[in-house]
Amino acid sequence: MSEATGILRGGARRRWLAPVLWAALLLGACLGMESLQGLFRLVEPDSRRVVYARADFLVLLGRHVFVVAVASLAAVALGVGAAVAVTRRAGRDFLPLVAQLASIGQTFPPVAVLALAVPVLGFGTLPIIVALLLYGLLPIVRNTLAGLEGIDPGVREAARGMGMTGGQLLRQVELPLAAPVILAGIRTSVTINIATAAIGATVGASNLGDPIISGIVNGNTAYVLQGALLIGLLALTVDSLFARLQPTLT
Repeated sequence: MSEATGILRGGARRRWLAPVLWAALLLGACLGMESLQGLFRLVEPDSRRVVYARADFLVLLGRHVFVVAVASLAAVALGVGAAVAVTRRAGRDFLPLVAQLASIGQTFPPVAVLALAVPVLGFGTLPIIVALLLYGLLPIVRNTLAGLEGIDPGVREAARGMGMTGGQLLRQVELPLAAPVILAGIRTSVTINIATAAIGATVGASNLGDPIISGIVNGNTAYVLQGALLIGLLALTVDSLFARLQPTLT
């Protein structure tokens, strides 16, 4: 028994290896970018400065995570809530409408959403949160609908036969059974938004997109690589964290 327990614990520790490794690389890159100056000098030998220095990379990382977290939480609340509502008997007539609206949000380029939002909301963080919210809805809505609609009707009938109310059926049967599919949609949405959030730098939302936009404007490829590197490491960290937590949460 103790040997089996040791094997299970060892497996659990190994599953944490990828998130910890990517997080360590991300933190190391933020703190040690100056030490890579020689490498970036090979990319931009004629530039006076090859490491982005207008803002601290850790500060930019924190702002990036904040924007993605706020937009993703709002998208989860709105997307899961809407999908649950239209799978109830009273809201089933609106199911095609909700699915189409979520699809429209995905088809609108985030840049276009920013262009429409800035005159109303002004420059800064709020327009990019709105853009990410709309852009991240489709995977959440689609997967929540697929998860709830894919439950065997016999399971629902058995739960009703046990005397469960509609609310109990949703909380204790439907959502737990649909959780793996819903979490897969959330995982996709968050990963997409981590990359998309970089365009917020074009409307004054300071984040890891700052080095990329600055590099494009000034023709400095090293800046672009630094922003892309940190965003890629952040996406890998979050995605591997979802992969580790998903079995536990479901």
